[in-house]
Amino acid sequence: MSGVDSPDVLAAYDAVRSDKDATNWLLLSYAGAVGDKLTLTGTGSGGLEELATKLDDSQAQYGYVRIEYANDTESKRVKFVLVIWIGEGTKVMRKARVSIESGSVKRVLSHHSISVDAQDRSDLDEKDIVARLRRAGGADYNGGRG
Repeated sequence: MSGVDSPDVLAAYDAVRSDKDATNWLLLSYAGAVGDKLTLTGTGSGGLEELATKLDDSQAQYGYVRIEYANDTESKRVKFVLVIWIGEGTKVMRKARVSIESGSVKRVLSHHSISVDAQDRSDLDEKDIVARLRRAGGADYNGGRG
């Protein structure tokens, strides 16, 4: 898969992972209607909510987002989520190829606690994702309340 390991994608990935950078999400989109070339189409500092507004209902896209949440009054956790977006209007062949092509994206954006397959923006509810992150992390100091 071409483009996924380009210098601009890798720089954006490092920015999202950095504690010293305000950037907390990136978005990769296919460069054309056919082919497997991905390009960096956005970054931002507005978190999952902002990333969700940038998703295109007619495309398959890949997002990577930093999520911060408190376990209790004493601690804060930082986790990373890979979003595999397949918009409602995505062409059938592109949908079919995402399952294969997402492996290359996962290899480059490798540090993530969970992967979220989303077809609707409601699949990207931050409360639900934080609950999944807590379960995936194994240390749920919130008494199972998500």
